[in-house]
Amino acid sequence: MIVLLHGVPETAAIWEPLRAELTVESTALALPGFGCPRPDGFSATKDEYLAWLAAELASFSEPVHLVGHDWGAALTYGIATRHGELLASWITDGLSGVHPDYVWHDFAQTWLTPGEGEAFWDRLLTSELANRAAIFELSGVGHDDAVALAGAQDTVMAGCILDLYRSANPNIAATWGVEAERAYAPGLILPCGDDPFDTLEMTEVMADMVGAGVHPVAGLGHWWMLQAPAEMARTIEAFVRSVDDRAG
Repeated sequence: MIVLLHGVPETAAIWEPLRAELTVESTALALPGFGCPRPDGFSATKDEYLAWLAAELASFSEPVHLVGHDWGAALTYGIATRHGELLASWITDGLSGVHPDYVWHDFAQTWLTPGEGEAFWDRLLTSELANRAAIFELSGVGHDDAVALAGAQDTVMAGCILDLYRSANPNIAATWGVEAERAYAPGLILPCGDDPFDTLEMTEVMADMVGAGVHPVAGLGHWWMLQAPAEMARTIEAFVRSVDDRAG
């Protein structure tokens, strides 16, 4: 089973074009508060999301192949280094976000700041849908997909984003620490050359630390699953099949 985990600010719907290209069973999980309700009392911190993800994966009858994007990649890294028994393998895009020297991008710096983060989302969510969609289009997302991504944003998602980022200040490694031990399951990292939120050098450091392979992808950006779903589905599936074949 391939389990896909999205990032921020998006929903599990980003995986639908890629899932349509997969020939093996798959499912896409929705982070609480992202296109679905935020449970009562859910703090939306990175630790609570990690605990939620571990519980979700434990509900499957056998270890899964976990694929994570953006914050989903960071959470996948957290599972691989802390709850690896839940995984048959794991795949992420760039992992520079869990490097100890990573500096959050400009959007995140705003979200980290009390008052400024709330004002950002108040302005964005009251702006025209076309203006919100244009932010995604600037990152290489097609128009229809950009409109869908922007249309899914709401106050529930915004609140979860603020709480999530503020639980990772000044970065993820500062409060999670850097795992010195290798991941328990085989891993593959797919850094995309046109992703402005990733640094290949940092991703390579983290890959070496946890014993994962690195397969750079040229010509694709942050939302690679929407830009080239067939190509990336083949890449993911080839790695999953290689792991399954080695496992016998």
